[in-house]
Amino acid sequence: MKKYLYFMFLVLFWNCSENKTPQKEAEQTQTTAATQQEIIDSYLKNCAWQYNYISNMKAWQTCIDRGLEKDSTIAYLWQQKAMPYYKARKYTVGKPFLDKAVQYDKRRYLPYRGFMKCIFSKDYLGAIADFEEAVSLYGNHFEMDHTYRFYIGLSYLQLNDFEKAEKAFDQDSREQQEKYGGDLHHTFLFYHGISKLEMEKWEEAVSLFDQALGVYPTFSDAMYYKAIALLRLEKFDEAVSLMEKAKTEGKKGNTINEANVVYEMYPYQIRWD
Repeated sequence: MKKYLYFMFLVLFWNCSENKTPQKEAEQTQTTAATQQEIIDSYLKNCAWQYNYISNMKAWQTCIDRGLEKDSTIAYLWQQKAMPYYKARKYTVGKPFLDKAVQYDKRRYLPYRGFMKCIFSKDYLGAIADFEEAVSLYGNHFEMDHTYRFYIGLSYLQLNDFEKAEKAFDQDSREQQEKYGGDLHHTFLFYHGISKLEMEKWEEAVSLFDQALGVYPTFSDAMYYKAIALLRLEKFDEAVSLMEKAKTEGKKGNTINEANVVYEMYPYQIRWD
């Protein structure tokens, strides 16, 4: 009798194992993805996105909440729930929803959360932790047009840890040149220059600001900080002339032109009003 029961156990175990073949798992994953896309279409594309989250936040959030009632594991819905709160500067309200997005899709939303901490909520230690984890897990990829190390360097600038900031930008510059070549992004060059300025490496700062201006010739902030470096190099006439030009371009709106600058002032950005 015992042998029979043992045999039946093995048969049942074997059948259960066979039910979890890679093909069936893939089919199940595809089915889940299709179902989730239907929910996204119904409650995000055809509901929340029909409203302006600035003028009708309640309707936006109600649509997404209905979608999450159908499936609370859809990371994209959690991100879309969090995002308007951050843009309304309600960071504490949005944070738990963004954490949920990371919980359900870490690869996609860990670096995004780091970006939101760096540029929006000004949680620089948290941003560094997120991006360092992202680099260790996935490599130094891009989020919102810039590398993970860019945001690490920017966060260290804001923490007044200029040596670490410079090191992060130096490493990122080498890696980007090795992988991609060509001109670096003018915003990256600007903040790399700022790190040299803070380290009192005036000539290196001027060189990097010149590179940024080579990509974006009317970049008023780069002109402003280059003028400061020129003053420290005792090139007074050139510095004064450049500062006047920076003011003119700044009043025209030729400042940091990142997409999210409409919501947040960027570090070291000059107010020309």
